[in-house]
Amino acid sequence: METINYQNFRIEAENICVDYNGKVALYDANLRLKPGQICGLVGMNGAGKTTFFNALTGFVNISKGKIRINGESVRSAQKDQTIAYVPQNEGIDSQFPISVWDVVMMGRYGSMNIFRSPRESDVQAVKDAIERVDLTDHLSTPIGNLSGGQRKRTFLARAIAQRASILLLDEPFSGVDIRTEKLISELFIQFKNEGKTILLSTHDMIHVREFCDLVLLINKTVVAYGETSEVFTPENITTTFGGISPDFLFGPES
Repeated sequence: METINYQNFRIEAENICVDYNGKVALYDANLRLKPGQICGLVGMNGAGKTTFFNALTGFVNISKGKIRINGESVRSAQKDQTIAYVPQNEGIDSQFPISVWDVVMMGRYGSMNIFRSPRESDVQAVKDAIERVDLTDHLSTPIGNLSGGQRKRTFLARAIAQRASILLLDEPFSGVDIRTEKLISELFIQFKNEGKTILLSTHDMIHVREFCDLVLLINKTVVAYGETSEVFTPENITTTFGGISPDFLFGPES
């Protein structure tokens, strides 16, 4: 049951359906998020989490439903660089000779001219983003020479440099060290206080409980959605994970 009074939605997704060559990947999915909210997207592998992300960013076409980003179409959101997406797998060859600075500068490409000539504002945005993820000492370091946690921070910095109002993050805590995990958690709280909207997929149930205001439980469709304290229950989690006990996922309830 919907219990939240929403106003000024950043994300509105209504009855979203996505199919690939006739195979349904997601159906009747709904989501509404407003500024300053952090929502956890939780489900099994193959449950439709990445499909949902791709629909919100316009990477895949929806076969049914409606998506509005800051009250506008997905196409307008793409043009305005409203959404920054940080995938679980960065899609850049670790052996490719590209530095931390170059990767983070990619977050500014959408606001540059066709020659991608950085302006002073672009340079400053990149400096600020790299500083926020504590990689100032690695500006010229090739991506291939970074640890897993440092690479994760680099691609998060790229999203920060974009200065988007909405952040979509796919498994941001996967494969990171304790230092990076702590830094990312702190950044999420900062983003929330700055009024950014965050939707993150994660298998880490502890993080959902720690700082997600809302949770969206998904298994090809929305199993439950609302305030974390109300919908993140053993019963809903069992349904979401196809009958798997929540004790197996994150230990017995205290």
